[in-house]
Amino acid sequence: MRKKTFAAAALLAAATMTLSACGSGDNSKNPVAVVSEDTSKKAATILDKPFGKPDLVLTDTHGKKYDFRKETAGRPTLIYFGYTHCPDICPLTMNNIAVAKKSLPKAEQDKLRVVFVTTDPGRDTPAELGKWLKGIDPQFIGLTGDFPTIQAGARTLGISIEPTKKDKNGKIVSEHGTQVIAFSPKTDGGYVLYDDQATVDDYTKDLPKIIKGENP
Repeated sequence: MRKKTFAAAALLAAATMTLSACGSGDNSKNPVAVVSEDTSKKAATILDKPFGKPDLVLTDTHGKKYDFRKETAGRPTLIYFGYTHCPDICPLTMNNIAVAKKSLPKAEQDKLRVVFVTTDPGRDTPAELGKWLKGIDPQFIGLTGDFPTIQAGARTLGISIEPTKKDKNGKIVSEHGTQVIAFSPKTDGGYVLYDDQATVDDYTKDLPKIIKGENP
């Protein structure tokens, strides 16, 4: 698995230049979790200067206020910014994590927080988010709110997101960074980064260590 160590500032600069136009494809089938055939490399990027948790107070799938820092304090946490109408990268990433999570002992599954923050709050209502995530993993947390707040929170993690727009075919798409950030339960710092190439194998091997706040 690809194991790299980078400064958070360098990643911030690089990440803000890499956006994925999710929804630009025409994949109508449900995504299939990706399992890596090559397990000799590590997908984890270990940050030498971890990100602080973003000050995000949004709305969860039950319509209640969710303070990201408060609710995930002292818990191993993964955060991803995407949207439910994405036909490819977003559901694939969430499914990969969901499959890997199921390999954990029940107690560790209950400790882990996986938070999906929409980049398309205009369409991703609490009800829509809840319905979508229920089909992936009912324990996953979905958050929505006003776009400027979401965008500002993502930016503190080096993740760029743009307002939804129509592509050349008239389809509404959301351009956003596709990184998954893992936060340590020991320090609450975002110390591990995954890109959209991370597989079920990668998460399956790394989650037990992330649960403990160790380097994968």
